[in-house]
Amino acid sequence: MARVRIPDEPVLKSWDDVNLNLKEIAECEIEIEKIQGEMNRRISDVKLEAEMDAKPYKESIKTLEKQVKNFVESNRADLKGKTKFLNFGKTGFRKSTKIVLRKVDNIIRNLKSFGMVDCIKIKESVNKDVLKKYTDADIAKIGASKKVEDVFWYEVDKEKLKA
Repeated sequence: MARVRIPDEPVLKSWDDVNLNLKEIAECEIEIEKIQGEMNRRISDVKLEAEMDAKPYKESIKTLEKQVKNFVESNRADLKGKTKFLNFGKTGFRKSTKIVLRKVDNIIRNLKSFGMVDCIKIKESVNKDVLKKYTDADIAKIGASKKVEDVFWYEVDKEKLKA
């Protein structure tokens, strides 16, 4: 089979051709939006149906959980250790420790004053938007560089098509 060479010249020959391509892109985007809208509507319907189907089971679980909790709490003495193993599961108690924070600013100030800085989370990152304002020399001196390029863009006017 002979090799075919594809010319490097642009397919579009005029601004009118570009305009027609933008029109076609807009038409395709409108169709995609319709398809996605229908998909989202169907997904919402299925989610609602599933939620309605699951509702009685969720309510039953809540009732059964309360009954189990009440029984286990009132018969805590029967537990050997913290867990009771049963045929269809296990139940019991576990120690849960929570730290309650009120007035976080004051707590952070106190942590610093008592030398407990290991309790403070600090996330450092480079703020590129601010760094972009510095001179090229300053940016280079810290080990970074600035890359400037012309980036192609286009924007379709779907409103004209919809009208």
